[in-house]
Amino acid sequence: MDMTQKESAQNTALDFTRVEQVLEKYKNARGALIPILQSVQGHYGYLPEPVVDRIAERLGISVHEIVGTATFYAQFHLKPRGQHIIKVCCGTACHVKGAKKVLQKISETLEVSTGMTTKDNVFTLEEVACLGACSLAPVIMVDEDIHGKLAPDTVNTVIKEIKGA
Repeated sequence: MDMTQKESAQNTALDFTRVEQVLEKYKNARGALIPILQSVQGHYGYLPEPVVDRIAERLGISVHEIVGTATFYAQFHLKPRGQHIIKVCCGTACHVKGAKKVLQKISETLEVSTGMTTKDNVFTLEEVACLGACSLAPVIMVDEDIHGKLAPDTVNTVIKEIKGA
């Protein structure tokens, strides 16, 4: 199966029921693109291309306008994300205390680049400017849990803990 056939199979597998419900809810609301995208992403975990196409068609706006909005706001994602989101703080305090080495170790351990999702869709690795936990530097946030005072040699323990959960 070539890439076009795979994409076509994925598109037909998408259930647009939720998209239609959301669009119906906001059908007479002006300026409702962001809440529509939030709701749809909440359902799919990201904004699949065929869903963006459907929203554009139903709202009478261009796909480019939706993609422009989605890429402007960090909360929106156009690619699938993992079950667990790992955010590595690289703010000043964390940077000074070795955040880049922690990030590199996580990247090596999970075999994933920053901004990408592991092949098994379990983890997405992100670098963020600040998590607001400077006293625990360097820190990572996994989903909603903060892990602080990390070092490259303690990363494996955190990842094993998450995988075991």
